[in-house]
Amino acid sequence: MTKRYAFVLVALAVAIVMMFVARGRKRFFTNEGVVWTTEYHITYEAAHDLGDSIQLIFNRMDMSVSPYNKASLISSLNENTSTRVDAYIKRLMEASVLINQESGGAFDPTVMPLVNAWGFGYKNGNLPTRAQLDSILAFVGMDKVSLSGDTLVKRDARLMLDFSSIAKGLACDEIGRMLTRNGARNWLVEIGGEVVARGVNKRGTAWQVSVDMPKSETDEVSHDSALTLALDSGAVATSGNYRKWREQGGNKISHIIDPHTGDSRVGTLLSVTVIAPDCMTADAWATACMVLGDSATRAMMQPRTDLGVMTITADTISGNLIVWSNKSFADRVP
Repeated sequence: MTKRYAFVLVALAVAIVMMFVARGRKRFFTNEGVVWTTEYHITYEAAHDLGDSIQLIFNRMDMSVSPYNKASLISSLNENTSTRVDAYIKRLMEASVLINQESGGAFDPTVMPLVNAWGFGYKNGNLPTRAQLDSILAFVGMDKVSLSGDTLVKRDARLMLDFSSIAKGLACDEIGRMLTRNGARNWLVEIGGEVVARGVNKRGTAWQVSVDMPKSETDEVSHDSALTLALDSGAVATSGNYRKWREQGGNKISHIIDPHTGDSRVGTLLSVTVIAPDCMTADAWATACMVLGDSATRAMMQPRTDLGVMTITADTISGNLIVWSNKSFADRVP
């Protein structure tokens, strides 16, 4: 073997090694878009773009839990053409039962018929009467539905499920788990304001998550920050009645529905932000606290160490905003 030939072989071997090293070198990627009528932003450090895997999770969840997709499994369950549940719905049901019990029934995904009655679902119409709400309440409640293995058991065929107040959180968690399986240690997933993160950002510091200041205008598109959280693990979700509401007949109608009374929950509590170990839990509890209201939320969340909670309430006398948080939340504010 000539020296020249040997040199070529060595150079080729080095080039092949460098190619595999380059392929394995991690860098930060960003995937953005719109899903379920809301924006998502996902940033992660990986060896290659995982956009196809992210989209696959969105597609699978849409076919499972979207009540606005007539071909979805949840639509079949609501229309009583199927009783089978998949892994997503089973996980959502199990979490919903637990949080429903802990919140005294404030979190309840069986409110779908009430959401429709108030015009915030996939049906619109006039404001419901008290008699109409009472008739709907007869088939609303987590005590009227259960799981038996992979089968959904309804005690009233009219019962319908809507996991919109917890499914985005699960989607965030599912994408985070996928990123971790693919070797990503640093990532942030945000869907419509629900956030879960691990590790650090490109600058090597904890992820910075901004919490919006409530605004009263329904068409408000600015995002003034109330505060910024440093997040290197865990999840954050915010729920409020300051954006998604409408006025009808001189009345302010909120999309927050009280499952006990069937009423649209309009009060002084403008927003609730929850920090939890996972986004599904944070998402559900943010909604539950909005239903509970300010004073009940403070009493329930003050002693909890597993959930960080911040409320922003309107002072009807001074017109100012009142911010409250428990210690678990305050400890996460830089």
